[in-house]
Amino acid sequence: MADSAPPRRPTLDSKDTLEAPHLLGSIDRDGLAALHADMSAGSNGHVRPARSETETRDFSNSRTQAIASGNGSAVEDESDETIEDYDELQLDPDTLIANSRKSMSGAYRPSLGVNMETNGQDRFEPGRHKKRNSIQIRLEKTDRKGRYVLTADDPEIREVLRRGIEREEQEISGKQPRTRFRDMVFTRQFTTFDRQNNSSESQFFGFFTLFWMSMAFIILQSAMKNLREYGSILGTNEIAKMMFSHDVLILGITDGVMTAGMFVTYLLQVLVQKGYINWSKGGWVVQNVWQSVYLASVVGWAYFREWPWTHTIFAVLHGLVFLMKQHSYAFYNGYLSSVYRRKTLLEAKLEQLQAIDPMQSPPTSPRASQQIDLASGIDLAELSKRATNGTYKRRPSMGPRTSTNLAAEKSDVASVAAAIQSGNAIDTDQMETFERIIRAEIDDLTKELQGKSPAGRNAYPKSLRLANFAEFICLPTLVYELEYPRQDRINWWYVAEKLTATFGVLCIMQVISQAYIYPPVAKTVAMKEAGIPIDERWREFPFIVSDMLFPLLIEQLLTWYLIWECILNVLAELTFFADRGFYGDWWNSVTWDQYARDWNRPVHTFLLRHVYHSSISTFHISRNAATFITFLLSALVHEMCMAIMFKKVRGYLFSMQLMQMPLVMFSRSKLLKGRVVLGNVVFWLGLFIGPSLLTSLYLVI
Repeated sequence: MADSAPPRRPTLDSKDTLEAPHLLGSIDRDGLAALHADMSAGSNGHVRPARSETETRDFSNSRTQAIASGNGSAVEDESDETIEDYDELQLDPDTLIANSRKSMSGAYRPSLGVNMETNGQDRFEPGRHKKRNSIQIRLEKTDRKGRYVLTADDPEIREVLRRGIEREEQEISGKQPRTRFRDMVFTRQFTTFDRQNNSSESQFFGFFTLFWMSMAFIILQSAMKNLREYGSILGTNEIAKMMFSHDVLILGITDGVMTAGMFVTYLLQVLVQKGYINWSKGGWVVQNVWQSVYLASVVGWAYFREWPWTHTIFAVLHGLVFLMKQHSYAFYNGYLSSVYRRKTLLEAKLEQLQAIDPMQSPPTSPRASQQIDLASGIDLAELSKRATNGTYKRRPSMGPRTSTNLAAEKSDVASVAAAIQSGNAIDTDQMETFERIIRAEIDDLTKELQGKSPAGRNAYPKSLRLANFAEFICLPTLVYELEYPRQDRINWWYVAEKLTATFGVLCIMQVISQAYIYPPVAKTVAMKEAGIPIDERWREFPFIVSDMLFPLLIEQLLTWYLIWECILNVLAELTFFADRGFYGDWWNSVTWDQYARDWNRPVHTFLLRHVYHSSISTFHISRNAATFITFLLSALVHEMCMAIMFKKVRGYLFSMQLMQMPLVMFSRSKLLKGRVVLGNVVFWLGLFIGPSLLTSLYLVI
């Protein structure tokens, strides 16, 4: 009789953390992570509630919740209000975005935790290469069960952890950190479709392959059709002739002039830093006047040059990019110039304080003590107590950082300056109190001037260099920072790959435009030139919309891929720019504001800092009003582009863009709220019909 297999011991539930694929717990201020096994994970190792791969870290709580995961899943707040409401968008300067695979970046929503990937993850799936879509840290075991020492090699991650622990200590001590100048978070990451992001491991990579095979067959089909009808695989090729036979050299010169014109902004900032122009009093006005002149020159030149629409839209869009870069550079450096002036003023006050000969002992007469307090207008005992505890008054707005009128300011620093200016006698204890307050303010201003350059190498005003501005012009970002995450070297094979993809996509777009878009467009133009009445053209309108549905959708997708995946990645690689979060997974959008945030992250980030937040801080308006201003500005710019391209103002695109706001409100109604599939269907329906409908309206009417 064959030996029977030995009986197996039944599986027992274990709370050991060694083999658990998912760990839950918290990180203490001493850097130790107290973790335990996540019992909510399924047998396949995936946390059931998770549906996202973007990881965030929020240090706003006194103890930070953490998830150590081998597959990069994290539990997120999925409420529609949190995800889609501009009123709830709060940018956390300590939030880390590990990649861009999410409907909305974790930097703009409250976070529940940090997703970490341990070194021991490969033992769960031997031989399989993991995607780096998690925060790279190490958990070293200690002599206490469930306690680990958390370390990270990435200096940016270490900085995030350090600042988070400092914030926790500030909250415990009662000190509130001052709000910074709308800090944006830049970190190392790849785009979703980049091969360095190992997108081939996705379960949907076959559809990605199928799409490009379909594009290849479309080219082959068009070539065979042209060969049969015209005797050439290129056909009549009107699109290519239009692009390359008219003012190509003039277009290049125009682009060079637009680039050179940007340096006017740099010269203005040099004058501001030298003290010839006061930014807060008149510098920002001069900058806005220059930006208006710059935009009017670009638009006027493109409009009256009678270029083909390809030349016109290239010049206008490139001019808008340069305009946004100038605005961000000028207003951030202008803000820093005011901070620098305040720091210089306080340093002078500190020298004035140190030059005072203090009394050796405090006044013994109650009347004398009262005279000191009344003369300076402050309670010295209370001020000394707050300075000792580190709780001196700070206004939460960014006003104190830029204010140089200490006489009108309401703060402890202003009170100290008034006491120094009064010329009354100050004893040693009072001098130490005053000096402590002024030095704390100077230290805070110094950190603000360092920005994203903690080592101080590019701190203002050292950052105000011609080379720094020229580099910012080339970087694939619209938001200026003193430093960005950089990579060490250029991968020239990667550059060649993306350049090849760029020209390949351009060829596909040219073929589709020539074969499927040019015929209906030429038909509408011929109808207008023949003087056909509007009612007869209206009868052709539905057929024109139908003919251009699929071609315009494909062109829109290819245009997006060309710019945000190919061109921006080439620029990032050539400039050592490591943050490739140019877009999110907008194709999963369930609302239009979600799509607006994810399909074009550079522009969204610019609008968030320089339009949305600036409107609130400058005009003291509500968040709903700031949201409307942001949508209004975007709609006006898009309609301007259509007016320049079609040489007429109709307002169709402007109206439809403003309709997105009631559509967003409709998406939060009971009919659509929580219905992800229905919301995504509505989104794709609009994206599918919208371009063809709008183009037909501009062509027919």
